[in-house]
Amino acid sequence: MTALREKMLTDLQLRNYSQHTIDAYIRQVAAFACHFGTSPDRLSPSQVRDYQLFLLRQKQASWPSLVQTVAALRFFYRVTLGRRWMIDYLPHPRYVKPLPTVLSQAEVLALLRAKHNLKHRALLTTIYAAGLRVSEVAHLLLTDIDSRREVIHVRRGKGQKDRLVMLSPHLLTLLREYWQAYRPPRWLFPGDDPQQPIHTRSILRVCKAAGVAADISKTVTPHVLRHSFATHLLEAGTDLRTIQLLLGHHSLRTTARYVHVSTLALRSTVSPLDLLPGHGPAASAL
Repeated sequence: MTALREKMLTDLQLRNYSQHTIDAYIRQVAAFACHFGTSPDRLSPSQVRDYQLFLLRQKQASWPSLVQTVAALRFFYRVTLGRRWMIDYLPHPRYVKPLPTVLSQAEVLALLRAKHNLKHRALLTTIYAAGLRVSEVAHLLLTDIDSRREVIHVRRGKGQKDRLVMLSPHLLTLLREYWQAYRPPRWLFPGDDPQQPIHTRSILRVCKAAGVAADISKTVTPHVLRHSFATHLLEAGTDLRTIQLLLGHHSLRTTARYVHVSTLALRSTVSPLDLLPGHGPAASAL
């Protein structure tokens, strides 16, 4: 490890960034240096701009990838190198606001009933029942399941924050069945090495395979299940502030986007077409 890489790693650790963010930032700065074949502290503002254009035009990087690259480089120049003036050459990409993909309740039911082993069913059910991020479910400990208080303790979620979420009685029954069959020693969902948690890539594969098995046309990911958790709670009458706390969102504005994908208000709103004479429900029935 070079001295510069070591310094950036130390800077990230001292500021208590998550290991996931540390790995991502180090990887993005390394890719930036590799693109030009030289140490990143020797690169000029014009090369920073050229790299952003390369990602945008040639690699056609996704919006989340661009944001992560810019965030990593901004940290590198601002903190590790102490060159705050470089931030002017690293503007944040304009925010794209796609609506989250949400499964219907029928699709979730089909997904959980699809043909897969008990561990995978317990894993998918836990993500949906508690609205967990993929890294959060991967790092659940057996001791995080508090059956007496009927809560799940989510530790060091996004922003290094702990929170409590509800423990569904149906989920608890399933987890007890799963524990009796697998007897995981420490992690609720261990990986191939029982002493290590399941890898997030493995969880992604389980989700996609379950979606195919359930004949769901949408691509199923852990975050789709999390989006579905939030949307179904909203449609059941849960207030946004409660959903925000359950999801661990820093801002209520982030949670409020589920209002746009909930069909509850849409179903209760009559189209102006149906208000025209001769186009109402009675006319349609004829």
